[in-house]
Amino acid sequence: MSDACSHDHDHGHHHAHLSVADSPRYRRVLWAALVINLAMFFVELLGGWSSRSVSLLADSVDFFGDAANYGIALAVMGLSLRWRAGSALIKGLSMGAFGLFVLGRAAWSFWQGDVPEPLTMGVIGTLALMANLAVAWMLYAWREGDANMRSVWLCTRNDAIGNLVVMAAALGVFGTGSAWPDLAVAGVMALLALSAARSVIGQARAELDEAW
Repeated sequence: MSDACSHDHDHGHHHAHLSVADSPRYRRVLWAALVINLAMFFVELLGGWSSRSVSLLADSVDFFGDAANYGIALAVMGLSLRWRAGSALIKGLSMGAFGLFVLGRAAWSFWQGDVPEPLTMGVIGTLALMANLAVAWMLYAWREGDANMRSVWLCTRNDAIGNLVVMAAALGVFGTGSAWPDLAVAGVMALLALSAARSVIGQARAELDEAW
């Protein structure tokens, strides 16, 4: 994935991104993604608490954050580059905060010595993967847009990768009877969030500089 701040769009390209991002089709896709992510937030929140899985709890917070991101994207759709880049900057900062939250939650779980229940982890992880693959497929056509559109795509891509490692962690917990696989997944998800945050923030700052 190329560095987001390496893109150097001229004004014509910005107008093109604006018209594409404001299309009725993109708006419908964002609404569908918002509903899917909000539903999965509640599913993973309940599953994470019942199974004592930090990776599921972290993923539930991520689903909620993505639902908020899609709502923000809908709110700024059709606005100027300055507003869209500012929205992307906020989303980039929220992804970074999510990464730090996951690291802290993993440390707390390690301190408490909780061992998650692997069957619930595996079932909900599979359901979450199916949901994120559906959203990623819908958003794929807009993966190379402006910082606002790119941040939406990166969130969804990271979620699908996170679901795969949650499922792998479930197998690891089942095989070892320890919490280490669950904690390792939490670390991977945190690094993905921090990496994506750096990319989105870099491009958003570049676009804000140009907008001014």
